[in-house]
Amino acid sequence: MSGFAHRTLVVDGLHTHFLEAGAGEPVVLLHGGEFGASAEIGWEHTIDALAQRYHLIAPDMLGFGESAKVIDFADGRGMRIRHIARLCALLGIESAYFIGNSMGAVNLLADTTAENPVLPVRAMVTICGGGQIRAGEHMQALYDFDATLPAMRRIVTALFASPAYPADEDCVRRRFESATAPGAWEAIAAARFRRPGAAPPPGPGDRPFERIQVPTLVIEGGADKLLQPGWAAEIAARIPDARSAVVDEAGHCPQLERPEAVNALLLDFLDGQSRPAPAPDYVRSG
Repeated sequence: MSGFAHRTLVVDGLHTHFLEAGAGEPVVLLHGGEFGASAEIGWEHTIDALAQRYHLIAPDMLGFGESAKVIDFADGRGMRIRHIARLCALLGIESAYFIGNSMGAVNLLADTTAENPVLPVRAMVTICGGGQIRAGEHMQALYDFDATLPAMRRIVTALFASPAYPADEDCVRRRFESATAPGAWEAIAAARFRRPGAAPPPGPGDRPFERIQVPTLVIEGGADKLLQPGWAAEIAARIPDARSAVVDEAGHCPQLERPEAVNALLLDFLDGQSRPAPAPDYVRSG
């Protein structure tokens, strides 16, 4: 990946790292929440393709990558959402297209279904975020990371359909180094803690999707090991202006495993939103 700049900004006293590329209408990319995630790792096959037509901003969310390692036991998700909203405000972004993968997608759905959304979302794409995670070895791999290479290999196995990814030593080590940077394990593990006896948070399907007021594309990995097949169509059917797509032979990160297919879907969706509406018939006929 090339053609992007590393930038940093202090947002409400917190060091914030983000990638920037391209020009035009702004697109904000929100990465996943697995141990080892970051903007560069999550969007390395997306930024260049979209930056040819759009202004890309890909932040490391709090606790990830090169951004501040912060723990909030009361409202970790809300903290990250508000932080992205403040980053957009400081960058002068009043309206943007948002694309999120996994946790990034869930954060988008959490905000756009809230009574008072804070993100400046004009339209959005959610990739493998919104369905109910299936219990089993792959879910446990996401939760049980013990800061060892074998545990990171299990996470990579869970994320991708192809066995080539966990067999790729560079891929595993890159994510491992990101996951074990100072403070990273603590900040990410904190999001998985719940007081014994506390009620579980609402499930993904419990959100009031009818509140979403922006065009939405929901993308599913056809070979996702973490989410039930068909979840994307079910969620899209509950959003007023939404459609869904399935990327075959792709796991939980189809933008990495099938980038050509996903980039084509993203550009088609974004171009459709940015394209001016056709003039009325009486104007064209004149």
